[in-house]
Amino acid sequence: MAPVKSLVFKKIPSGIPVAGEHIAVETRHVDIDTTPDGGLVLEILYAALDPYQRGRMRDPRIPLYCPAIPLGDNFDGHTIAKVFKSGTSAFQVGDVVHAHANIAEYARIEDPSVARVAKVHNPYNLPLEMFLVALGLPGCAAWTGMHEFAKPQAGEVIFISSAASAVGSLAGQLAKRMGCTVIGSTGSDEKLEWLIKDLGFDAGFNYKNESPMEALARLAPNGINIYFDHVGGEQLDAALYYMVPDGRIVACGMIPDYSLHPTERTGVKNLLHIVVNRLTMKGYIVGEPGYPEYRKDHQETFQKWLAEGSLKTKLSMTVGMEPAAQTFVDMLVGNIVGKAVLKMK
Repeated sequence: MAPVKSLVFKKIPSGIPVAGEHIAVETRHVDIDTTPDGGLVLEILYAALDPYQRGRMRDPRIPLYCPAIPLGDNFDGHTIAKVFKSGTSAFQVGDVVHAHANIAEYARIEDPSVARVAKVHNPYNLPLEMFLVALGLPGCAAWTGMHEFAKPQAGEVIFISSAASAVGSLAGQLAKRMGCTVIGSTGSDEKLEWLIKDLGFDAGFNYKNESPMEALARLAPNGINIYFDHVGGEQLDAALYYMVPDGRIVACGMIPDYSLHPTERTGVKNLLHIVVNRLTMKGYIVGEPGYPEYRKDHQETFQKWLAEGSLKTKLSMTVGMEPAAQTFVDMLVGNIVGKAVLKMK
């Protein structure tokens, strides 16, 4: 048994989790010397911290699309790993793989199919962390949301909230390539500058300095065709008000609500606009049946654009397990630009 630093769920939070109280890094003892029959021992290289994991920090009696983490158990998530030991001919020691595994220095995988272990296909020799960002869950969410639901047409106006997030920034770049006018909201002037100067967004606003209603009146005087939503609340309400007839709302997430009791969440007043403007609003969960059909196009296209340098991403990478709990909290409260990624060494 080897000492392995691991990210652990300690206590159910009632609001924003506190590092060290609700989520903490602990040393667990893991058998990395023997191999599960038909399974693997993985050395984790990189791990993603995702907003949806906040929803797993709950009483298991509360139903949700993703299972609750049992108290005292490891956090698990999307990782890039190296095969350390193999008990199956499908993977060789040294293979670099994607896996849904414990966020820890090492992880035992009893059944590679359940953990969705797959070899990393990297023809352009891209940095491995990209497979947790543009080539991982955020990229898939952006690609699916834009192609399956938003379906932008050249000349349309799209508004993206949390636009400096991993998903928002990729969705905005896709919309620009499709000929749209792209407006983004974010929570700092630094992020706003990155959206406009580096990513080519047409306009944007800092929602901490200007209300969404005022900003959209200024930036989209003729209305918006598409709203790509990550936050709900006040920004969703403003988007509903300014949507033009037959507009589409893509509900990718509502990050602020993940840490709030239902009675504390911001209500929405402009739902009547769904009726009078014949709007479509669609929520989606990447990974449900049907979404793998986008994987080939997403992977091939984004890998090519990344290799060319025409697709840009930003990640906040911390090294080592020690800062993992605080990084998770920082991601939830918006102190992270782009994607939060842990690099183990």
